[in-house]
Amino acid sequence: MRVLEWLDLAATLPIEGVEWYAGFLENADPARWPEFRDAAAARGLLIPMVCCSPDFTHPDRVFREREIEKQKGWIDMTAALGGSFCRVLSGQRRPELSIDEGIELAATSIEACLPYAKARSVTLILENHYKDDFWDFPEFAQKMEVFCALVARVRHSHFGVNYDPSNAFLAGDNPLELLSRISSRVVTMHASDRSLASGTLDDLRREEIGSQGYASRLRHGEIGKGLNDYDAIFTGLRQVGFDGWISIEDGVEGFDQLRRSAEFLVAAIDRHWPRGRA
Repeated sequence: MRVLEWLDLAATLPIEGVEWYAGFLENADPARWPEFRDAAAARGLLIPMVCCSPDFTHPDRVFREREIEKQKGWIDMTAALGGSFCRVLSGQRRPELSIDEGIELAATSIEACLPYAKARSVTLILENHYKDDFWDFPEFAQKMEVFCALVARVRHSHFGVNYDPSNAFLAGDNPLELLSRISSRVVTMHASDRSLASGTLDDLRREEIGSQGYASRLRHGEIGKGLNDYDAIFTGLRQVGFDGWISIEDGVEGFDQLRRSAEFLVAAIDRHWPRGRA
């Protein structure tokens, strides 16, 4: 599917913007980034967020420096698209890496990108992620304790959290407990409802090491049909004054499913953040 075809489909949903994937093939030509921004605007859509996956926990300094430069390129992409938020990750949870070492490598790399992001009015958002499609190991900061330690370490006006409640389940954590610990740092959110097609979380743990991408037993489900309590999540976010972007992660089983997820979220958002608010 071409980017413009994807935007045509997005424009039929009850949404205000689209999250942009840094890996879209057509992104390879930076000259086209303003074109995509204008195309979205012509369809009544903003592009507030860019989703990318730097690997900052690699033991080799030269590798990390290349990842920092890639992240800066994604920041440039975000700004050219008219966005304000660009995702960062910690990196892969390599077996030889201690928690202290990983936090130091990830925090130092993220901090190296922050002045660049601030100069372009872009906020870097750290997600409690599961695993990138091209990684051999899960996210270093997948577990709540590690994620919270990394968030606490990085203090900057242009740094915040992209909260994903489904990923907390996959980490074996309570998403509401995680939210209570980092709610004041949350600036964006990924909405999804994950489930296991078969087996248990222990089976998932055995399957996710040493193979690229998501485990085969993992499923993205229709939002509102899974494990997440969205009324409780939105109540917690509203209590700390959250009024940011909520990005839909769904549609694996077709566009009709994506539409139902969007309609569910719009209704839930309207209950907690009534239209016409200041």
